[in-house]
Amino acid sequence: MRPGRILTLLTVCAGAVLASQAPEFAQQYRQRLGGAIEELAVVIADFDADATRNNLNREQALDVHRRAQEPFLKDRGVSMETAIRRLDRLSLQAKEFETLPPLLRPVAIAYGPDQRLLDGTLRDFEPAVPVTPHGAVWTGAGALLAYLIAKLFGLPFRRKRRANARHLVR
Repeated sequence: MRPGRILTLLTVCAGAVLASQAPEFAQQYRQRLGGAIEELAVVIADFDADATRNNLNREQALDVHRRAQEPFLKDRGVSMETAIRRLDRLSLQAKEFETLPPLLRPVAIAYGPDQRLLDGTLRDFEPAVPVTPHGAVWTGAGALLAYLIAKLFGLPFRRKRRANARHLVR
């Protein structure tokens, strides 16, 4: 077997293995997404309950923080506003995940992932053997893409070899 074919085969195998992990990565990201939504919802519900006990709605309570003279209280208000916006973003992303078929869920991460969730998923990711139909599709797609890339990178060398072979024949 020629070195070029061996390299192509290795590239195809590597592409297949890497792409086969996309559904599992999406699943682990989705699990983190659900956990983050649940925890943020608890924090925000507690904030809302505190506001209600003080005869305020959420916006009024946030306004109290904005107008506070104490830097700690202002910072706490900013933190709550950030948490509320993040919960909204994560909830929207979770809804997007639910509407997509399993085959396309890995693509959903590419469109605006939450950086903290993405970093945590990458850090703790555990590969898995793809035994689902969409795992097989991703494996095949990765193999095909890797094959095309290997052929593309090998193209200049192939033409050179053919040209050299023609000169030897003459």
